[in-house]
Amino acid sequence: MIQVASQIDSVQAQQGSKRFIAADVGGTHARVAIVSARRGDGASVQVEQFRKYVCADYPSLTAILRHFLDAAGGGIEEGAVACAGYAVAGRVINTNLPWPVSIDEMRDALGLRKLALVNDFEAVAHGVPCIDNAGTTLLSGPAEAVATGPVLVVGPGTGLGAAARIPAGRGTTVVLATEAGQTSFAPGSDVEIEILRLLRRGTTHVPVEQLLSGPGLVNLYGAICALRGAAPALRAPAAISDAAMQGSDALAHEALEVFCGLMGGVVGDLVMLYRAQAGVYLAGGILPQIQSFLLHSTFKARFLDKGQMRPVLERVPVRLIEHGQIGVIGAASWYLGGAGENAGAAQRGGGR
Repeated sequence: MIQVASQIDSVQAQQGSKRFIAADVGGTHARVAIVSARRGDGASVQVEQFRKYVCADYPSLTAILRHFLDAAGGGIEEGAVACAGYAVAGRVINTNLPWPVSIDEMRDALGLRKLALVNDFEAVAHGVPCIDNAGTTLLSGPAEAVATGPVLVVGPGTGLGAAARIPAGRGTTVVLATEAGQTSFAPGSDVEIEILRLLRRGTTHVPVEQLLSGPGLVNLYGAICALRGAAPALRAPAAISDAAMQGSDALAHEALEVFCGLMGGVVGDLVMLYRAQAGVYLAGGILPQIQSFLLHSTFKARFLDKGQMRPVLERVPVRLIEHGQIGVIGAASWYLGGAGENAGAAQRGGGR
């Protein structure tokens, strides 16, 4: 469970509690909150106000944050933004966002003293310690990890995000953001080989998120239809997943089965890559919506299908979590832990 509060305790405020804005921004939705906590105590972040926005309804991320801040009232001078993509000099490189994002320009436009930028799945990884496993769904492995090591966070949304939370000794951890979604799609079945052949007709590089994402599910469905000699009848990810789960479209069912199996194979590869023996948390906007299908799919079989490494993977807990507020909690935890002071932070009057 993530701790949520409707108001600040006045005693806590007198003891130095910080209030700031925290946002979790993906290609489809932006989740924004006012949070409070004591600096250096990211594990006790409290959410005072929270709202979810549809990104396409606004001309910019600045417009979303301004709308939220205007409704929240004054007194907010700093914040943290978790955003899908790769940050270079305060700008986000991501083809899935509906508009460009510059942390410096947002800070100035919103009149904030300080604004910090972190990768969205890096933020989710920082939020993992706030999760109560009782509120998650176990997909594979034991209820508790039987080995220490990194924890992997991965999930499909508008793209495919992943991060690893790595023990660094003396009770500290390092979170490694990745661009796993941009790695090359490696087929693991005959039908996936055929799908790759279709997708390679116009490009030399087929990233795995071209299949494991919302748009990726549409690509998978279109490819399955082409392979079966049928015209696609569905155009949106939700329509495809709904038809698959209702059993009203056999091709949608096959596409979603390929999606889940491929997801299992990719997660297994990432566990091997980062030696994430302490567990996997699956997040993102898609998997919670197809939970019942995922549980009966080939996800687990493909996750474990790594030859002689199967016994290792059988010992790794894989859990599905609801996206909810973990992104904003994670962004706030990252910021409170001091990362915002040194990475991706823009400040008025200071060196950038």
